[in-house]
Amino acid sequence: MSTGINRRELLAATGALGLLSQSTASSAAPASNSATPPLAPTPPMGWNSWNSFATTITEEQAIANAEIMARELKPFGYDIFTIDIQWYEGAATGYDYNTKPIPTMDEHGRLLPAPNRFPSSVKGAGFKPIADKVHALGLKFGVHLMRGIPRLAVERNLPILGGKWKARDIANTNSVCPWNPDMYGVDMSKPGAQEYYNSVFALLASWDIDFVKMDDMSRPYDANAPEIEAAHRAIQASGRPMILSLSPGETPLASAEHVRRYAQMWRISDDFWDEWPQLKAQFTRLENWSMFRQPGRWPDADMLPLGRLQMGKRDCHFTPDEQRTLMTLWSIARSPLIMGGDLRHLDPATLALLTNREVLAVNQASRDNKPAALIEEVRTWTARAERGETRYLAMFNVSDKADSKQVHFDLSRLGLKSAKVRDLWAKRDIGTVRDRVSATLAPHASLLYGLTPT
Repeated sequence: MSTGINRRELLAATGALGLLSQSTASSAAPASNSATPPLAPTPPMGWNSWNSFATTITEEQAIANAEIMARELKPFGYDIFTIDIQWYEGAATGYDYNTKPIPTMDEHGRLLPAPNRFPSSVKGAGFKPIADKVHALGLKFGVHLMRGIPRLAVERNLPILGGKWKARDIANTNSVCPWNPDMYGVDMSKPGAQEYYNSVFALLASWDIDFVKMDDMSRPYDANAPEIEAAHRAIQASGRPMILSLSPGETPLASAEHVRRYAQMWRISDDFWDEWPQLKAQFTRLENWSMFRQPGRWPDADMLPLGRLQMGKRDCHFTPDEQRTLMTLWSIARSPLIMGGDLRHLDPATLALLTNREVLAVNQASRDNKPAALIEEVRTWTARAERGETRYLAMFNVSDKADSKQVHFDLSRLGLKSAKVRDLWAKRDIGTVRDRVSATLAPHASLLYGLTPT
């Protein structure tokens, strides 16, 4: 899927300007106190239920995954635990949506956890009991939220909390999600519209929510921009810091300044799954978005579909080389790292892939990350360690031909004559090179090196 912008022109511009991603940061800063630290100073890391549970996760399954996450992944920085879509739908069955959903909601049209799936939510408790357990594990708690107001609330014309307005006064019944039947859009020009969003995020704040994945935001982006702004204002009004993650869709590059003003992370593609063509397509998207990344504002290439997936029916389809390429690309491009597989079936190979500290350091503590080559079948990225002299080099053989490929990188492009090379995946030094780094990569394979000047 193309973004409509010429990749070679963008890469040339990025290379010429070098620090464009930093120089544009001030123009996109949100209207807030500049001394306030960003909510997401590094790419968010965590777990999300969609890839493994679709719409069906239960309280028992959620707590089981949270406990494993706290034990196995939290020591490596994964700390945001998120329950994805339709937690309010008692009859949810999987990756398809009921055509006539009956969402659980309160008297003001605000969604509530379905009590048959989340027993602790009864008597007005909502997600607070689960949030308390997740927080006790040292994790942050996130939920998914569809854009808009429940269609059932509009049908019943429920009153908006704290005012004289009703659901039909603010609903835009022409604004509907093309793939989910739960909601109508909210017409932000109508009195009571902001108050409705304020009431929704006030409820989330009362549950101690830390992260909101807000869906159906980017198609079309401009039409939905007022609701993105409304969510931002509602979070501010709630008094609780909540990371706002926008999903899904290919957020247009033309909207980059707007999206990074109002959200901490935003999707740059539709749902990403474990198929090589989808992974290959993410290279161009991440390259195009590179200049708009900044601390606290993260283009999101989507979750990591690794391990046990799709309601326990299968394991990841990526080959071992493709899984490493996935982690290398997300790390060097500083995309959020959100694991999607069922942690109850976390195997040693997947755990090792997720917990290599030297690779994670590239994602969490690097700068000047940018694409560095224009050869179509060999993609190259470079970066600098946040501290010290180490440079990072990632190279990828994205060719679909069966033969391995010799890849080369001239150190002069980094202003170096010689460097000590460390293989970050293998966690070992592999010697000192002069002038150029060379390696052989199998199809769909990659390398990730640390280069220290000598």
